[in-house]
Amino acid sequence: MSEIYNYIDENKLSVVLKSIEKAHGLPNECYLDGPYNKIERKKIFENNWVVIGTSSSIAKTGDIKTFNLLGIPLIILKDKDQKVRVFHNVCSHRGYKLINEDCSLKKIIRCPYHSWSYDFNGNLIATPHIGGIDIHNHDDFRKDESGLKEVKSYVWLDLIFVNLSGNAIPFYEYIKPLEKRWSRFISKDDFKLVTKPNDYGYFNFEANCNWKFAIENYCESYHLPFVHPNLNEYSKIDDHYHIQGLPNRFAGQGTTVYNPRFKNKEIFPNFPSWKSNKQQYAEYVALFPNVMLALHKDHYYAFWLEPIKYNKTREHMEIYYVGEKAAFANKYKKIRKENFLQWKDIMIEDLKIIEGMQEGRNSPIYNGGNFSPVLDNPTHHFAKWVTNMLIK
Repeated sequence: MSEIYNYIDENKLSVVLKSIEKAHGLPNECYLDGPYNKIERKKIFENNWVVIGTSSSIAKTGDIKTFNLLGIPLIILKDKDQKVRVFHNVCSHRGYKLINEDCSLKKIIRCPYHSWSYDFNGNLIATPHIGGIDIHNHDDFRKDESGLKEVKSYVWLDLIFVNLSGNAIPFYEYIKPLEKRWSRFISKDDFKLVTKPNDYGYFNFEANCNWKFAIENYCESYHLPFVHPNLNEYSKIDDHYHIQGLPNRFAGQGTTVYNPRFKNKEIFPNFPSWKSNKQQYAEYVALFPNVMLALHKDHYYAFWLEPIKYNKTREHMEIYYVGEKAAFANKYKKIRKENFLQWKDIMIEDLKIIEGMQEGRNSPIYNGGNFSPVLDNPTHHFAKWVTNMLIK
């Protein structure tokens, strides 16, 4: 029997897996403080591919960002070959946390405790006085067995994915179903054109809610007329279709009426291979567990979640354009700003909703909720994915 059943009634989880007409959502325990959170960290955030940052945010050799994944301290850095590496942020000597804040180093990572030092490949290169005063080596100690512990990582469309346990399937296999789906819009070569601007390309929020609420909300278009009235003026519920990626790694929605409208009627360059019969299509996909992606003919974004605690999540929005001209030229600066503000306003509208769901989960009579058999399929898809991760 799965460990999760020690803390959540088996019937509460099993009902999530029923057909959508009979299913309930995840039980309250999955959103509140308690033993459940340690199980979720292990089975969802350690055992799967999880986004923890972007490659573009660490531009040069020696640039380092720190990240705390639900209590697990990590280092993200660029090595001398400009490769992104992720290590556990802990010295192999006495377990001291090596780096406390983002920084840029020249050659080494040095532990403040006993000055053990590591290169940017994680190799232990200096152990001062390990064999006694002024004796910096010892015959019974091998440096090559005591380097920093590297985390399995992969960069895809600028996003840094990690798998802490090392138990996940290879990344190319994990991402293959989504790449195949999006090949109906653009070629794989076009993805190389995705470029992060220096202005109006990033914002973040702190949401007073569990990370799962952001995914659940993103998956469906049911809420558009009630939460996003301006967006709903031209992109209505019946202009959307469901996305339920199989094998079950992503879910979301698409629209058939995407039509960017900027005040000066300027438009961004499009992906060169974007299919002519899909000009007004756009797709909004939650890639489980913690990143929400959007593919349009003229821009792409990644909205990734940093779970801080059971009722607090930092949301990071990264916006990208097609080629350097669209991303950097002054010609497009005004519409970069306009696009940025449009998405920010939409996400603020969602923020109020997902925080309200967190408050609602304190009700002891709430049973996890019901689903619309017609409009909630992608959200149910995600709830089933979480359940299957927990009980396997």
